[in-house]
Amino acid sequence: MHTFSSLRADLQRLGIGHDERLLVHSSMKALGQVEGGADTVLDALAAQVCDGLLLLPTHSWKEHNNPDGIFDPLTEPSCVGVLTERFRHRKGVLRSWHPTHSIAGLGAQARDFLAGEELTRSPCPRNGCWGRLHDIGARILFLGAPAKANTFLHSVEEWHGIPDRLAAQATPFRIRVPDTGGRLVDCPQFRHHSSFGDVSQNYGKVANELLSLGIARAGRVGDASCLLCDVRAMADLVGSHLSRNPHFFETP
Repeated sequence: MHTFSSLRADLQRLGIGHDERLLVHSSMKALGQVEGGADTVLDALAAQVCDGLLLLPTHSWKEHNNPDGIFDPLTEPSCVGVLTERFRHRKGVLRSWHPTHSIAGLGAQARDFLAGEELTRSPCPRNGCWGRLHDIGARILFLGAPAKANTFLHSVEEWHGIPDRLAAQATPFRIRVPDTGGRLVDCPQFRHHSSFGDVSQNYGKVANELLSLGIARAGRVGDASCLLCDVRAMADLVGSHLSRNPHFFETP
């Protein structure tokens, strides 16, 4: 049975510091039996990143999300795992206003980092939260989650203008977000789409290269196999692949 103390020790061994800017892709199931469940995992992460910025994706792109065409960041459930859904409810946690690819954050820098997402028009633009991970020198922890869950690489593909990654409709689909006064603000979006299918299924193809170049390090937290990746170096590596071959992620 894993505990708060043992999970913190695992995070420390992996090299996660107190002042980390850390985004976590997670699988609660992969962690095994944890005393206190999901809250203990989140307590351990928050305690380890006590002086930094802790981020978890709280996406809402599935068919059951936003059924009325309105994204309310206070009430819309996350579709990417139990830890993300529990995290967004925790005291002090803020959530960005991106209607399909929001991020929730805890820490002194969270409000500034998460601001302005209602101005985006695509899932992961360079000037949104996923692009800002590069600006703040963040790292990404795959906490039992597979490397193909790397939403950041969607953003890198957007920066490089890779064709056939967004839906080709003439106008984006309409979705609205309530502002702080309750007024509904239009936030039209182009969704992810490729004629090659879900190219993110191939994002894991760079994992071994990330490890061999020291851009990522492997470890374990609880029962979960983990990767801890440097965002800037990963963006440089993947960008070099895409510059040479825009179709890089269209094949395994």
